[in-house]
Formats: sequence, C-alpha cells, structure tokens
Amino acid sequence: MKKIIPSRLETRVQKFLYRTIGERIPARVTPNQITLAGALGGLAGIVCAALSGLNRWFLIGTICGLACHLVCDDLDGYVARTRNMSSKAGGYFDLLTDILHITYLIIALAFTGVIHFHVAILMVPVYALLMFTAMNYILHLDEFLFPRLGPIETHLFFALICIMGIVCRRGAGIEFYGFTYNLADFVVLAGGALMYYEMIRLQVQLFRRLRNCDKKYDEK
Repeated sequence: MKKIIPSRLETRVQKFLYRTIGERIPARVTPNQITLAGALGGLAGIVCAALSGLNRWFLIGTICGLACHLVCDDLDGYVARTRNMSSKAGGYFDLLTDILHITYLIIALAFTGVIHFHVAILMVPVYALLMFTAMNYILHLDEFLFPRLGPIETHLFFALICIMGIVCRRGAGIEFYGFTYNLADFVVLAGGALMYYEMIRLQVQLFRRLRNCDKKYDEK
C-alpha cells in the first residue's frame, strides 16, 4: 500500500517518534496493545474534559490525553510495519478509536462549556467524514492518504482549544445574532473551516480518480 503524507510536520514528528521511542518498544508489545494504550489515554483526556466543568485546570489532563493518543497513534503503525504485524483488524481498531476519541472529546468540551453547542455541532461529523474518505482511498486506490491537516494538526488544534478554555474567563464572549462565541469557539470555527475544505477537496479528488478508473475499464 502506498502511504502519502502531505504534512511536513507530521513526517518530522513521526521520524522523531520512530527514532526515540519506536526502536525501543519491546518485541512482545503488539500494535493493538499500543492502539489500546492510546485509546485509554484519549479516554482519560475525555474524562478530564468532562470534569473541566468543575475546574478548568482539568483540561491539562485532556492535553496529556491528546499527547498520549497522538504518540500511540503514530507508533502502532510503525510497529505493525517494521515487525510484519499489519492486519485488517488492527487497521479497523485504529480507525475506530480515532473517530470515537475525537467525537466524544468534542461532546465533552461542549457539555462543560469550553465550546458552545452551536459551534460543536459543526465539528462532530467532519473528522469522522475525513477518516471515512481516507478509508475509501485505501479500499479503492490502495493508497493510505493522510489529509493535509493530519493527526498531529488535529491534536494540536484540540490542545489549543483546551488552552483557550483554561485562560479565558468562563462565560466571557461575544454575542452575535443571539449566539455567544468565546475564543475557543473562534479556534473551532477557524480549524473547522480548514477541515471541511480538506474533506471536500479529498472527496472531489477521489470521485474524479474513480471516474477515470471507470473510463479506463470501459475502454478495455
């Protein structure tokens, strides 16, 4: 399978993690165990996000959970490839935990008021749709195509939201057409716009490539 990573930041971080951590992972550790560790770290971050309604400093735990999930998300694939342990079940498990992590993190941040519901509802589907699009590249073109806004950009995006939630006074914001927006909301709207653009770009590109494949098949 051809792996395409447009993000230079993603490439550099992956190389750093492979060199500093990946090469030191014990032989008995499996890719699914690493994925599970990342999922548990992400879950802990979601719990901290839910508790941030009591105290915003719990969002530091959410940032740590994001870091754990990101590191494990890079290393599980590295272990699978370098030790010839790749599997369809492992790929499915990895994708599922990614989607669940981001989706429920958005919900937790909305319920605790870090971001507002009328903003969060725009973000819930976009990451899942990006992953769905990436999966179709794998199924139809045998390409593992990372979006330009890859996992590291997404995790940094949510870390910035958490930081905004910590530093901004609760309840502060700007009212516009009956809706209130705080700094974290503006971060979500800016990042969300980029994610929607990237999602639509990849979907249109995939459709055109599949249509060209169909034409070549018909010509034969």
